[in-house]
This record gives sequence, C-alpha cells and structure tokens, in this order.
Amino acid sequence: MSKDLTSKMHLKMKLFLHKLQEGGSVPNHLTVFKEIVSDLQSMEVKYEDEDLGLILVCSLPSSFVNFRDTILYSRDTLTLNDVCEALQAKEKIKQMVFSDGSASNGESLAARGRTEKKSNNGSRGKSSNGHHSRSKSRGRGNKFCYYCKKDNHVIADCYKLKNKEKRTGTYREKTKSNDDGKASVAASSSKNSDGDTLVAFAGCANNGDEWIFNSGVSFHICINRDWFVTYDSVKSGGSVRMGDDRPCQIIGIGSIQIKMHDGIVRTLTDVRHIPDMTKNLIFLSTLDGKGYKYSGGDGVLKVSKGSLIVMKADLKSANLYRLRGTTITGDAAVIFNLLSDSDATNLWHMRLGHMSDLGLQVLSKRGLLDGHSVSKLKFCEHCVFGKHKRVKFNTSTHTSKGILDYVHSGLWGPSRKPSHGGSRYMLTIIDDYSRKVRPYFLKYKSEAFSAFKEWKVMIENQTEKKVKILRTDNGMEFCSDQFKAYCKSQGIVRHYTIPHTPQQNGVAERMNRTIISRARCMLSNAGLNKRFWAEAASTVSYLINRSPSITLDKKTPIEVWSGSPADYSQLRVFGCTAYAHVDNGKLEPRAIKCIFLGYQSGVKGYKLWNPQTQKVVLSRNVIFNETGMLSDNLSSDAPIEGQQKSSVQVEHFIDVDNTPENDNDAVQDAHIPDNSPIVDDSSSVEHSSPVVQPPQHSIAADRSVRTRKPTRRLIEECNVAYALSVAEEIEGNSEPYNYSEAITSADCNNWVTAMQYEMESLDKNGTWDLVKLPIDKKPVRCKWIFKRKEGISPSEPARFKARLVAKGYSQIPGIDFNDIFSPVVKHSSIRMLLSLVAMHDYELEQLDVKTAFLHGELDETIYMDQPEGFVVPGKENLVCKLKKSLYELKQSPRQWYKRFDSFMISNGFKRSDYDSCVYLKTVNSSAIYLLLYVDDMLIAAKEKSEIAKLKAQLNKEFEMKDLGAAKKILGMEIIRDRKSGLLYLSQRGYIEKVLRRFNMHNAKPVSTPLAAHFRLSSDLCPTSDDDIEYMSRVPYSSAVGSLMYAMVCSRPDLSHALSVVSRYMANPGKEHWRAVQWIFIYLRGTSSACLQFGKSRDGLVVYIDSDHAGDLDKRRSLTGYVFTIGGCAVCWKACLQATVALSTTEAEYMAIFEACKEAIWLKGLYSELCGVSCSCVTIHCDSQSDIYLTKDQMFHERTKHIDVRYHFIRGVIAEGGIKVRKISTHDNPADIMTKHVPTSKFELCSSLVGIKV
Repeated sequence: MSKDLTSKMHLKMKLFLHKLQEGGSVPNHLTVFKEIVSDLQSMEVKYEDEDLGLILVCSLPSSFVNFRDTILYSRDTLTLNDVCEALQAKEKIKQMVFSDGSASNGESLAARGRTEKKSNNGSRGKSSNGHHSRSKSRGRGNKFCYYCKKDNHVIADCYKLKNKEKRTGTYREKTKSNDDGKASVAASSSKNSDGDTLVAFAGCANNGDEWIFNSGVSFHICINRDWFVTYDSVKSGGSVRMGDDRPCQIIGIGSIQIKMHDGIVRTLTDVRHIPDMTKNLIFLSTLDGKGYKYSGGDGVLKVSKGSLIVMKADLKSANLYRLRGTTITGDAAVIFNLLSDSDATNLWHMRLGHMSDLGLQVLSKRGLLDGHSVSKLKFCEHCVFGKHKRVKFNTSTHTSKGILDYVHSGLWGPSRKPSHGGSRYMLTIIDDYSRKVRPYFLKYKSEAFSAFKEWKVMIENQTEKKVKILRTDNGMEFCSDQFKAYCKSQGIVRHYTIPHTPQQNGVAERMNRTIISRARCMLSNAGLNKRFWAEAASTVSYLINRSPSITLDKKTPIEVWSGSPADYSQLRVFGCTAYAHVDNGKLEPRAIKCIFLGYQSGVKGYKLWNPQTQKVVLSRNVIFNETGMLSDNLSSDAPIEGQQKSSVQVEHFIDVDNTPENDNDAVQDAHIPDNSPIVDDSSSVEHSSPVVQPPQHSIAADRSVRTRKPTRRLIEECNVAYALSVAEEIEGNSEPYNYSEAITSADCNNWVTAMQYEMESLDKNGTWDLVKLPIDKKPVRCKWIFKRKEGISPSEPARFKARLVAKGYSQIPGIDFNDIFSPVVKHSSIRMLLSLVAMHDYELEQLDVKTAFLHGELDETIYMDQPEGFVVPGKENLVCKLKKSLYELKQSPRQWYKRFDSFMISNGFKRSDYDSCVYLKTVNSSAIYLLLYVDDMLIAAKEKSEIAKLKAQLNKEFEMKDLGAAKKILGMEIIRDRKSGLLYLSQRGYIEKVLRRFNMHNAKPVSTPLAAHFRLSSDLCPTSDDDIEYMSRVPYSSAVGSLMYAMVCSRPDLSHALSVVSRYMANPGKEHWRAVQWIFIYLRGTSSACLQFGKSRDGLVVYIDSDHAGDLDKRRSLTGYVFTIGGCAVCWKACLQATVALSTTEAEYMAIFEACKEAIWLKGLYSELCGVSCSCVTIHCDSQSDIYLTKDQMFHERTKHIDVRYHFIRGVIAEGGIKVRKISTHDNPADIMTKHVPTSKFELCSSLVGIKV
C-alpha cells in the first residue's frame, strides 16, 4: 500500500470516527472537523457538501437529538455551512442564556427539557439500561391534574378542560404541556417556507402579549392578526411542524410595529402569522443575517447596529429573553433594516456634510440614499454653530443658456489659521448654468490669476466650450492689468460689482458662505483643529456639487454638468474614525487609526490623516466607523518628533507641509472602491495599487473581431521598459513635485540654485526667443522637474538637479512633431565592452552631457509659456519660441541624437552597424570606444591620453561633466580590481532598496530562486470576490518589475523564475505572489552576487537548453540560452516558445533557432569591437538528436511538421559561421534558465556563467 493511500485511509477513518462528547466544546469540534476536511481536500479527496453536512450531524451526541431532527426535517437539502451556522447560533444563545447564573427550570432554544425516555422494555422514567433518567416525573400513577384535582393525568391531558375550551371557542390543540417539562419543536413542512427550524419553550406560562427572543428559523412569528400593520394572506405559505408532528399553518405575512425601550417605533418586516403557535417570536438569526449584533449580560440582551442599540430584552423566568417594548397598531412607515426615520436621517445628514432638510428629502424620493426614507431633521447643534447667519438680502436672478456662458468667482480669506499646506485664502469659481463649484486654496491673493488660468484651460479642454462672461468683485486680485489683459485676449467679458456692494456678486458670496459654514459644521462635529479648514472646505465643495439646488429645479450640479446622477454609496462622515491597512510585521497590528478627511482628486481611494505621524495618507483599503470621531491629540499644531517609519499599505504617504488642497471634482465622479475588511492569511506585505480598467466597447454580434496581439519583440521591449521605470521609481528619493513645493521645502536654497543654473544653461544655449503668440497657435505648457541624486559613496554629497521640461503630451502628431527615437545602448553592448575592458585592461571613464536635449535643432515651430518663477518682468504677455529642443518634447531625443551622431562621424568615429549607440575609432592600432545612453557616456581605450583628447573634443562641442573613472551606470555598480585583472558588475545597492521597499530585508534566505513545489498555472488565479479583492491590494506587477530590472542588468540566475511569475501579471493569485516572495527571499541571501569579468581570452560561447511542455496552461516549452565572453555572461534569455513542441527534440531545436539569431547579432558586434572577424561561434547543446537534426537534410517522419522558419539554422551552420557541439547535461549552465535544479547544480551553473556570490 502506498504512502498516499495510507494517509487517505487514516484521514477518512478520522473523519467518520470524530464525535462530539457530551458536554464537549462545539467550536473545538467544528474546528477539528474542518481541519480534517481540509486535509482530505489537499490530498484530492472530495466529498459532496451535503455528505459532509450529514457526517457532521451524525457526529453529534444524543443530547442533540432534537437539533438533529429539526435540521433534517426542516429542509430538502443540507450543506456543511448550514449545519455549522445552526450549531454556532445554538451555542451563542446557550452562552447568553446561562451567563446570568440563574437556576431557572425553563430552557430556551433546543432545550433538553425534563423529558421521559421510553426504553426498549417499555418502562417509563428510566433510561435504556434500566436506571432512572434525569426526569423528575414520578411515573404515570403519580401524575396529578391541578384543574380537575384528579390523579393519573396532567392538565394538558385533562378532558374537562378541553371540553370547556371547546364550548367557549378557545380550544387550541397543543403539544405536551410545559408543565410536563418537555420542549416543543416545530419543523417546516413546505418547500415554499424558509426551511429552517423553530424551537418553542418549556417551563413558562403562555403569554401571547409578549415577544420572546429565540434562534432557529429565518422569519419572525406572530399569533395575533390585529397586530399587523400590513398584511398579505397566503394560501400555500407552508407550515411549521411541532415536535408531536402536528403542523401549524402559515396563513399570512406582514409587518408589525413595536414601540421600543427608547420610545422609538421600529418595524418588524416579513413576520409570519401562525395562529396555532403559543408565543410571538423574534429570531436572532434573522437579525444577525441583516447585520445586527447582539450580546447578553447582567440579565439584559442588547441588539445593536453599529453603536446604536435598537432593541433590549430582559431575562425573565424560564431563562427566556422578553422584549422590552409594546406592540402598537396603526399606519407607519416600514424602516429599512429596522433603522428608524430619525436614525437614518441623522446619519445621512452627517454623511452629506450637514445637508438641509429639503436636500435630504429630494435624494430620498429619488432613491439615492440606499433605499432609506427620511423624516424631519431633528435639532442639530453643529448646524447652529456652523450656519447661524444674519438676515439675507433680496437677490436678483438671471438665466444662463449653457455651461460656461456665465461664471462667478469670489475670494474668501484670509483665514486666521493657515491650512496644513499654508493656504489662507480660498478662491471659488462657479458655473452659473450648473452651479458647479471648483475651489482653489491660495497662500497669497496674487495667486488668484494663475489659479483662474489653470481652471480655464482645464475646464475648456474637458468641455470643449469657452468661458464667455466672468463676474467678480472689485478686489485687486481680479482687477489687475494682467488679469484684464488676459480676459481681453481670450474674449471674456468682465462684469464687476459696485464698490462695497458684495450682494451684486451674490452667487459667489453665497457659495463661499455655504462652503465655510458647512466646513465649520464638519470641523465641529469631528472635533478637528481649525488647520483642517481647507480639507473640510474641499469636501464640502465635493458634496455641494452632489446636493440638490432649488435654482436647478432640485437637480444636482453634477447631474446638470455631466447629464447623469451622482453616486452616493461611497460617501462617509467627515472626520470619522478610519482604519487604513498596514503590514509592519507578522505580529504587528494590521491597521492604523486615522481620521477621514475627504476625497482626493484623481485617486481611487480616501484621504486620511494619521494623528501619530502628522501625515496625510491616501488609501483604498479602509474600514470606517462613522459613529465615532477620533479627535484626540489634534489641538496641537506641532509635528510629532521621533516617529518611526512603518511599512504602510497605502497609495501615498504625504508630508503635512506639502499636502495640496485641491478640489475633489477634478475627475468627475471618480469611483471609490468598496472597502470590505479582508482577512490576511499571508505573512507577506501587500501594497495597494490602483487598477485602471480599460473602457468597455460593445461590438456587433454578427461581426467577428480578430484579436490583435503585439509582436514578441515588442512585448520583450515593453517588459524591459517597465522594469526600468519601476527601478527608477525605487531609486528615487522624495523630491518636490512642482515649483511651489520646491521653494517652500527645507532644501529650497539648493533647488533655487539648481533652477537658476538650468536657466543660465538655457540662455547660454539660445534655446528660445520671446515673441508674441500668433493668433492661430497654441503654446505648449512647461513645468519644473526636480531630482536629488545621491552620491556613489556615503561620504559624497547629494546633487540637486532642476530640469525645465515641456508638457509634450499636448503636442499634436504631424503638426508639432513627426518621427521620434531615443538613443539607448543595449545592455548586452555594455556588458560586452566591460568584458573587453577586463580582458585587455583598458581605461574606463564616464561622462555626462549637461542639458543634452537642448543641443538638438528643431525642425518644427513650437511656442511655449514662460517658465514658472522666471517670467520676465514687463513681458508677461510674450511666449517662448523654441529654437532648440527641450526635454519632454516628443522629438527632443531624436534631435539630440542627430546632432551627436553628426559630431562623432565628423571626428572620425564609426557608428556600429549592430548598435546605433556604439561608436568606435582606431588610432595607432589602438581602439577607443564610446557608448551612449541618452546623455550618459562610457568611454574605453588602451591609452588614457586618447580618452582625454575625446573629452576635450566633446567639451568644445557640448557642455560636459567629467565623472572620472566609471563607477556606476544605469544603477549598476562597476568595481575594478586591476591588480587581479577583475571587473565586477553589481547591483547590491539597488537590490537592498528593493528588499526594503517590499519589507523582505529581514527574511531568512533560501538557496534557489524558485522551489520545486511551486507548480504555477492559471488555475491558481483568483476566482472568488474575496481573493480578487485581496490580490488587488498586492503590488504584484511592481514587485515583478523590480526583480526584472535586476535580471536584465546583472542577474541571469533569476531568468527562469521571472519567466514563470511574469506570465500571470494580468491576474495573479496568492500562490503566484508567494512565488514572487520566494524570489525576494533568495535575493536576500545573494544581494552581493555580481558578474565577474576576467582576463580569460575565451571568445563568444553559447549554451542553450529547453524544457518540454513546462507551461501548465498551454503546454508550451521554455527556451533558455546564455552567451559568455571570457567565461562571463554578456547576454541571456528565458522565454516561452511560440508553438507547442511535440517532443524534447523539437523543443531544443526551436531553442537552437532562437540562440542562432542572437548569435549572428552578437558575433557581428563582437567582431566590430575586437577589430578582427570572429570565425565561428559554438553553440553547446545537450541533445545529440538535435545536433543531427541541424546537420541532416533528410526527410524524417517525426520532424516533417516543423515550421520551415526553424530550418534557417541549417543554412547558417552549413556556411560555417555557427557550429553546434554536444555538452553533458551536468556541465550545461543553461539548465538554470529553463528548470528548477538542485542547489549543488544551481551553484555550479551560476559559477560557469561568471556569477560570483
């Protein structure tokens, strides 16, 4: 018998023999049962869900006989989840009932009662083994009726009482009397019923005027017809069956109103009318299913929703909870989810930023408040504090015909308390037609003009309409010559108010008052410091645009503006407590407590304030407590010192002093995702990444559309480009985002100096002339980009660089530019040059071109706005006519390259035929090499004097920066040991940054990049909503991109692992993420690994390998190859083959084909750099049959289907340029490119390709 069969047999026996002992713990029993089921499923032993439910029922002891009968007879089907929920509900109520410590005789729920058991021998009052049972009954002969005062029967069986009831019409057939001590159990007998169990009570008197709490079925039960406010008779509503098999018919369904303990009338819905029952029952399981929580203690049961207690019940005799309240009759509104009108109205009043009564009623009538109906708003003290005002002036009205026909603007301020961003003023711009408002928060009044220009450009671009009339007051910020001239040039008519008559600008003044008053309300309600006024005002503006307006016939501004109603489902109470997800370690809390500050523009998430770190947090993974406000420790404006940084799972973590307070409506109705709490079952760190969904287009059903896929070469280039972008993001430090942040930052002097230096370079280069803008032209905007570059060594100071760039995204193809190209040398070329440097002990130095793109000559006429902060006084109305290319223009890289290429050619250099960014020149039989990566250069030569000459020539033509001996290029560290003749290419610094970013820097290392137990496929992609939500917060793409950059530059040992995990970028699962984490753990132990180039004169050598059908989804094979020069890798690749290979021979044949193509290119480049022709390149393959196949032209039955393109290698081999040689599998280093290998083999292969750990 195999080990697997033995394990399966053991687990099955354990499943069937697992029993709950009398008095045992039900939760522990369920936990062990589920663990057994999980173990069986992991061994691919699966049971039907109904079978598991029945096995669990059979595992219960005899004391659960009533529970067992009830759950089996009450439904047609049964699942394991049904049984577990019923057991948990029973256990919860049992704990609440007996937590009071009372010794009442009554029992609730599935009560055992003092039932008599009848043994097999017919005796009563004894157990099956002949001993007396626990019942206190004295046998049939000792029974006594307290009604007729006779023996041998009890009152429930008294014929005199029954006859009397029949005569008076009050007779109701009953089960065994409660005096008999038995629990009555009823079960549903109709398929149309809810199919749950119902348990009545023992040991308590009948009272049909009370409500009893219980758990069992999915509906409430009432026995009195006249209690129903709404009522629908049903003919076949089903029935519930009592313990004596007597059915009780459901004859109606309706709603009942009850005046609760707090005097508020609440409504029970979907109540079943069953007149044959003896009690009115409220079932806790029904309330639990609607989101209500209940808890018991000190003889009181409380039912709550959030922090609001909606029901109370007292523990009376027989251990039963009786509702504290009275049933009423009459017409009343049915409250959704048992929430009163007052509760719902108050909640939505706060959610909507203290909206008025009228606005709430309009939204409620339109069904936009989650189905809630609202009542008259109660007195709100916060509204009094925030909205108390003087008697208003009478206002005049006028009618606009369309959007932007008439615009109002006003300035509010200064605020006594500056905002966290330093703003003291608020500029509002209101469209008269839609009443949509856009606020801008300013530090100075003089910024009003630039804010208006920014709004105008943005709004006209979005709407394709023009601003026609602007109404403002006579403030100098609106009446400056610059503002007037701009409006005149744009054809905007100005309307001004009469001095000291702000009522004539009533729309703007009233809007400012509304915003500030409601902001005061929200600050008061939240208990926040006044420095949050800008965040509150921004949130109010967002809400005003979604609030009904009488001017708009009770429509909302956003509806008039966009034509569709707003979405209110994601609104939250300003200032409420918010919990943002974090991951600071396995034993650390998974959330930080923050304060909700509103909705950030352009971000699919929420804006939060962390009171501990005094920073603004942007996160989408948030749980809100809207009934509680976190207002402690916010009265002080001083930042907290000594805060430790933590790994917070948020989209952004923003410094307080640099938080931009922008309007929340810049992006119309940006969707805010649901934020359900998610249980993290992994020790990994997850970072939220907003996912932009592509637009959905409907396609005609009768038309087939061919799926267009990018070419394989384009995919590979995109992958590398993505890796570079992620690497740049990781390498980056915290730098100013714009000019305003730069001049207010702690390093403002350094940034100002850098900007002045940039402007001097632009002036010196003659980049533009100031001219008037032609009428038919539109200028390109510009902005400042700031970069802080750390020194190569810790002792070297950081460099501050400021770059003026054009906003090239606004350029129009065919008008502003034609062809584009970027001069980027290939990484293989860099490594090949480094191998020659180490082999011949060449000098290697590095240069940087200052303002490289400014040297390109423009072929097109382009106009640009003057740079921010450097507008020439008196020439504010002029624009820059560009004569030279500028950074971020589409054509700038190409124009720079044309200029540089012509210079190099004119100085006797030859451009490589195999890489256009490689230049070489032979002087006195000695070569000098130059590699160009945009504006970075590597220069190598035998003699240092030749390098000095080239530097002088370059300095004469361009402004250069001499970086001396090459130490770092593109994030790769170059380390030379000239005594030993060795050169190392390392990325240790970058890898350590990546590990810290993804919180893997303290992980325990492993020996291989991908373990053998990872069997990844698309079957492991998430399918459930919980898994999809969980993985949406995992930074899978960013992590893979970070790892990919390390692989592209210096780590061929990662090729196989990244080839596997990168297949699931579109929809990764948890197992895929664990595989990525495994790669991080491997890097933790090999962060110092590097490529070692030496003096070996071995030429270009190739090793290839392939697996067979390694892709579990499409069964394609993996190609892997590595090229070495001098025993060190210079080029490598691991990728899936384009087609499915039918054999290992065919798979390796296609691998040889791919390696052959790359070998032709590398052979040509190597011959150029060496100056001598490379006669032949040897490809080492471990398949003898493939070697025969590359040489044999004969027809073979098993290879006739191979595509003719792969037979290209036969011609190349026949010409003698490439030859294929057999190599032992044990000695083939390409094995690590295609499959998992043991640690010893992996270390051997790594050393064979020059990886030194």
